[in-house]
Amino acid sequence: MPRPGGLRERASGALSHAPQILIEEYLSGWKEIEYEVARDAFDNCITVCNMENLDPMGIHTGESIVVAPSQTLTNREYHRLREIAIAVVRHLGIVGECNIQYALDPKSHDYRVIEVNARLSRSSALASKATGYPLAFVAAKLALGHSMTSIPNKVNEVTTACFEPALDYIVVKVPRWDLKKFRRVSTRLGSG
Repeated sequence: MPRPGGLRERASGALSHAPQILIEEYLSGWKEIEYEVARDAFDNCITVCNMENLDPMGIHTGESIVVAPSQTLTNREYHRLREIAIAVVRHLGIVGECNIQYALDPKSHDYRVIEVNARLSRSSALASKATGYPLAFVAAKLALGHSMTSIPNKVNEVTTACFEPALDYIVVKVPRWDLKKFRRVSTRLGSG
């Protein structure tokens, strides 16, 4: 077991075994927030849905309970992260659907962008189910060069895909594990 040491000492030791190392900021206890964003080639950009992991940072999103829309953000936090999401997507020039994930310090309101996924994901599917906004359909149309203003809103048949869904829903995603699989593995290993 290596003895406790400073960052330089640990990095030097790690670099003697690998060509590079990754140093990340410790964000334990921060909230994990996601925004689903859609943007077309004409710079029309909306946030379709935001979500919040009930578990703090450090628990993998796939193993965390997720609620949409977020329930613990203040109005100011919600709109600040929304504005940042739109600015990031525009800056990166992403056309189509995008997921941006944040860490938010509940004490200082400081934030970090954890990752930006310029593709549909499991979160996108949850956002579509929660809001009724057909993210995959719209993303495909946007990739083909359509504008958000030319794609009909399939929910109300009146507006276009350029309108953000109303926050009149609540959805909770709870992870499920097939624990029977673990019993079979433990039986094969002779421990049960």
